[in-house]
Amino acid sequence: MAQPLMPKATAVWLVENTVLTFDQIATFCGMHHLEVQAIADDEVAIGMQGMDPLANGELTHEEIDRCAADSSQHLVQAERKIKIPVAKQKGARYTPVSKRQDRPDAISWLIKNYPELSDAQISKLIGTTKPTINAIRDKTHWNSANIKQQNPVSLGLCAGADLEKIVAIARARAGTVRATPAEPEAAPQAESTETES
Repeated sequence: MAQPLMPKATAVWLVENTVLTFDQIATFCGMHHLEVQAIADDEVAIGMQGMDPLANGELTHEEIDRCAADSSQHLVQAERKIKIPVAKQKGARYTPVSKRQDRPDAISWLIKNYPELSDAQISKLIGTTKPTINAIRDKTHWNSANIKQQNPVSLGLCAGADLEKIVAIARARAGTVRATPAEPEAAPQAESTETES
């Protein structure tokens, strides 16, 4: 169940303005019922301004009334009418300094496992430059001897969904379909040899 935007402030408001049980409030806000009880006893969140879940569209009056009438019921968050947009990153991709030494390993893995990816796609996915990709492909990179192929998703350089999306686009452009490294390939069946008598 999705939690409210500000769980503790929502719990403060529900404690002050409703007759809901501590368990109902705790379940809705994703808190422990003793923490909600501490809020009611003014041991926690002293002076905190409560956040109205009705004004935020997280709850309805009908839902609060339904749960107030029956203490065994749990609050169900109202469906949001406004979809919150997900911000897309624009411009160059930033890679933290601690992960920059992992980029050559990831580039090498991508070149080996997905040769259909273009340099531009690898550059955008990993956050590197085309000369670096070419140096790794040609084995002229300054650190070629120490490059070990590693999955960029496990290194934290990209998300799995982003990798799958770019690979699907590259395969569609190339018109190829191959098994991904994660998929086990079918083992060749052993041919039965018959002994001649």
